[in-house]
Amino acid sequence: MKTLSQSPNSSKKPKTGSSQSVDSSNALIDIAQHDVDGVLHLFDTSLEGLTETEAKQRLGKSGLNEIAREKAIAWYVQLLKTVTNPLSLLLIVLATISLLTGSPTAALIIFIMVIFGGLLRFSQEFQSNKAAEKLREMVSATATVSRKDAAPKKEKGITAGKEIAVKFLVPGDVIFLSAGDMIPADVRLIATKDLFLSQSTLTGESLPTEKHAELPDHKEKNPLELVNLCFMGTAVVSGSGTAVVAETGSHTYLASLAKTVSGRKPRTSFDKGVNGVTMLLLRFMLVMAPLVFLINGVVKGNWIEAFTFALSVAVGLAPEMLPVIVTANLAKGAITMSNKKVIVKNIDAIQDFGSMNILCTDKTGTLTQDKIVLQRHLDPYGQESTDVLKYAYLNSFYQTGLKNLLDVAVLDHNQELASLDIEKNYQKFDEIPFDFVRRRMSVVVEEMGKQHVLICKGAVEEILKVCTQLKVDNKVLPMDESVRTKVADLQQKLNSEGLRVVAVAYKVMPPDQLHYAIPDESDLVLLGNIAFLDPPKDSAAQAIKALKHNGVEIKIITGDNEIITRKICKDVGLPVQKVLLGSDIDSLSDDELALSAATTTIFAKFSPTQKAKVIQVLRKKGNIVGYMGDGINDAAALREADVGISVDTAVDIAKESADIILLEKNLLILEAGVIEGRKTFANIIKYIRMGTSSNFGNMFSVLGASAILPFLPMQPVQILINNLLYDFSQTGIPFDDVDQEALIKPPKWKVDNIQRFMIFIGPVSSIFDYSTYALMWFVFGANSVDNQALFQTGWFVESLMTQTLIVHVIRTAKVPFFQSRASLPMLMITATVMAVGMYLPFSAIAPDLGFVPLPAVYFLWLALILTCYCVLTQFVKTWFIKKYGYT
Repeated sequence: MKTLSQSPNSSKKPKTGSSQSVDSSNALIDIAQHDVDGVLHLFDTSLEGLTETEAKQRLGKSGLNEIAREKAIAWYVQLLKTVTNPLSLLLIVLATISLLTGSPTAALIIFIMVIFGGLLRFSQEFQSNKAAEKLREMVSATATVSRKDAAPKKEKGITAGKEIAVKFLVPGDVIFLSAGDMIPADVRLIATKDLFLSQSTLTGESLPTEKHAELPDHKEKNPLELVNLCFMGTAVVSGSGTAVVAETGSHTYLASLAKTVSGRKPRTSFDKGVNGVTMLLLRFMLVMAPLVFLINGVVKGNWIEAFTFALSVAVGLAPEMLPVIVTANLAKGAITMSNKKVIVKNIDAIQDFGSMNILCTDKTGTLTQDKIVLQRHLDPYGQESTDVLKYAYLNSFYQTGLKNLLDVAVLDHNQELASLDIEKNYQKFDEIPFDFVRRRMSVVVEEMGKQHVLICKGAVEEILKVCTQLKVDNKVLPMDESVRTKVADLQQKLNSEGLRVVAVAYKVMPPDQLHYAIPDESDLVLLGNIAFLDPPKDSAAQAIKALKHNGVEIKIITGDNEIITRKICKDVGLPVQKVLLGSDIDSLSDDELALSAATTTIFAKFSPTQKAKVIQVLRKKGNIVGYMGDGINDAAALREADVGISVDTAVDIAKESADIILLEKNLLILEAGVIEGRKTFANIIKYIRMGTSSNFGNMFSVLGASAILPFLPMQPVQILINNLLYDFSQTGIPFDDVDQEALIKPPKWKVDNIQRFMIFIGPVSSIFDYSTYALMWFVFGANSVDNQALFQTGWFVESLMTQTLIVHVIRTAKVPFFQSRASLPMLMITATVMAVGMYLPFSAIAPDLGFVPLPAVYFLWLALILTCYCVLTQFVKTWFIKKYGYT
């Protein structure tokens, strides 16, 4: 016990995170190398187990056998988190300053936008639960344990041990395992009988895994590959066993996975993009607002008015509607995807879904059907043989115990053999059970009340050892080395096709023999092979082709072996560039792994932590990575990815770790999700591009006007109304159409490109703002403090018109209205805003807002300005796209 992290004599606190995973793995590997006596000595226990006193003492030191849970977040904390992102905090600060400086209207507007955006996000995410919460449900309630001083119970004359709650198990306990049990802790087997475990949720392998107490042949680096270890969370399919508890609670292998799915999820591409835009706006705000304050204060001498105006400029630079527009876009995407049988748990993931350029996926249950099928039944020379199927069926049908997945696959062919009336014509006489030395099992049937037939099924190499003949075309022929070579070559060929091969042989026995034993498995006649496959999903090939067409690279990360995975890739039309094994990456640095991962298609025999590591290094290289999986072994990778995707039939921990859940196992839904994600991203970027360039242009105009005009170019309340109306004009963006060209490849957040767009396009509006200044100053005589209301009204209308109309120019890379037209809701909203803007100077509330009616001839000049503005902006936009791109 002294060498273990859970030593009952140790007071060392358990490590957390990846370091705990490594320590736990190393301890388990060390345990697996000890023989039975060594294991018992290591844990200071015996075959009879611990005494009750010893168990209580150890429980006090090791703690309850429970996985530490992450405390569920209270709803009010979750709600608060929705409004504590950098942009919302910036807006809250501006609103607070506005309130303190006598601008309650501005403060109210900003607070409403922040709260509304937060509530939208909260309503979408409230149902999401923490992944670690589900881990406890995977452990069975009780375990059968041997305690020295406890009265054992008897079942049919067999000592069955004592039932205790799983949480009271301690290292050194001796437990009994049988078919249907969940493994209650990490254990070292000390005795087994025909023990098969399902480890699919940990390793991704579809087939049951043979387990026995013998020492491994070599030092294995992955504890999941060790045959004498069983892990919490796996299940006994058939057989029985006795084991010593090695690790419990937070020290188990499963607990190391719990650590990877608890705590804060890494920042995704979406988080980084929005935060980057926020920082960009903040930098401009910190420069522009003080500059406007100083210029106005010096030129006009009224520092209080200058401060109020500068504050309005700061608010004008901040796109108040961004939280609402972003969340509305994401919420609309979530609703659209729900109609396509996709549930979005984390709405931010929609944008990441569209931006994804690499999709990593587990094989089992995602690309494959996770159902073993009998694919081939062949004679020794590879020809289809009904006899092979018939005898394999008899063997599976009459064997005792729980049928494993291979037997179930064989028995699924009952319709093909219905005419043989097997139950009537063949009766079971005896059985020679499976063991791990022989790796085969036999049943003896009585055929038509006459002769006995021994039917043997097992590993090809073991069956060949006991065969002296073979049957081909109803002829029994002697077996020589050339035949053995052909049989071995056939097995290798089938294995290369991803098939698991089992050999079938028989022997006619005298009808008067009463008992059968292992020596009777000799001089058998080889009938042939049965070959099994976990077939690919029908939709997988089409889905992979569609994703590739949309610029998404597919990589397979699986716990299964590379041969089977290669076959699946071939079947679904995925070219394999390179294969990397889990055992190969331990010696690689992060940079070396990233370099290798870029050109690797198949990552085989990977542990859960290795899967997450691959996702991590791919993301560090600037990729937007999605991961799709449905097992416990996928949970860490799902959480590490920008967007985690699972299916509704996945284990709980996988679903809770995922951002997106497919309600139907049709991978074509992935393509629809990617396209919807790209539409959502495109519409979010539209608003950011429009809002930043337009607001920057306005503030650039304000900066110049502050220096040359004897009065404010626009009243603070007018700036706020202008900004509010403009923002309202963009509420149609979530319902806008997106050009097909924008959906071809994965988009990325490029804050530097947004900044360039803002700097180049923004000042274009300033050219026409200054033209409007000149128009109002020289043509309409608004060139004094007494006539400032006319000047301010004229610029208000022109500013609102140019901002709103230019939405249609900036929303597309094409020529607006002719090559690309906005959706009807977008057209109606922008037209309404423009109408309201022109109406305000003539409305009853105009005097309260500082507006005066505009002369009719002004609108002729306005039409000319708007036309020239649209033409020039289109020209600059076209040049910009050619030089820098549009995304």
